[in-house]
Amino acid sequence: MTTVSSPATKPDTAVRQNPARDTWNVLTRELKPVVRDPFTLIFSLVQPLVFLGLFAPLLIGSSGQPAAETLQWFVPGVLVMIVLFGTGATGSNLQYEMMTGSHERTLVAPLARSSLLVGRALKEIAPIVVQSIIIVLIAWPFGFTINPAGLVIGLALLAVFGVGLGSLSYTLALKTKDREWLFWGVQQTLIFPLLILSGMLLPLDDGPAWMKAVSAVNPVNWVVQAERALFAGDLGDITVLWGWLAALLLAALGLWAGVRAIRTSS
Repeated sequence: MTTVSSPATKPDTAVRQNPARDTWNVLTRELKPVVRDPFTLIFSLVQPLVFLGLFAPLLIGSSGQPAAETLQWFVPGVLVMIVLFGTGATGSNLQYEMMTGSHERTLVAPLARSSLLVGRALKEIAPIVVQSIIIVLIAWPFGFTINPAGLVIGLALLAVFGVGLGSLSYTLALKTKDREWLFWGVQQTLIFPLLILSGMLLPLDDGPAWMKAVSAVNPVNWVVQAERALFAGDLGDITVLWGWLAALLLAALGLWAGVRAIRTSS
């Protein structure tokens, strides 16, 4: 009796990874909670609004300059502050997912691992743009002037800066894993010196020499200076070039470190 062999079973076709498509899928996934609950964007503006409402009048009184001129100097710093505090802490969300086990499930999904980091980092652009526009509109009736071209370029600069800072925050979360105290310890240790040594709240012209030297290599300082020039309409100012260079280098460093960390995470 002749046995008829059954046809060989073909292996399942592996899902091809497409980094661009996967990044888009991760980006839309991360944006959905923001769209469903936009109140979180407003709530995160409490700190910048406190600085704008309480610190700005003190700065106006101590500088002796007109309110409009002081706001023109101060508001761009507040916009950078939004990025610094917002994206600098966003790694805590990823850390929470690692602690609850949901991050492990995304690692086994048929997605390019790099897209898990890049998609998350790009998500930071939406809150940055929305919150920055709100702050600008609040300051506008009090004498803050807006250069349309400077506003667009300034928002783009903040977005690039936020992608870099957010990527570094995710990298820190991937490295610290479930040790929340270590994440927040490193984050707080770095954020406040970067803030103070950027001339964001107070000018550093009369500061000690060592403070000026450190601020000269502080990328946040160059982004702040660039934002002030852009909102003043000085689009060709050399500080704009230095600000873009600092933001682009930070974005490249953050994305490289973040992608490397997520590829080796388990």
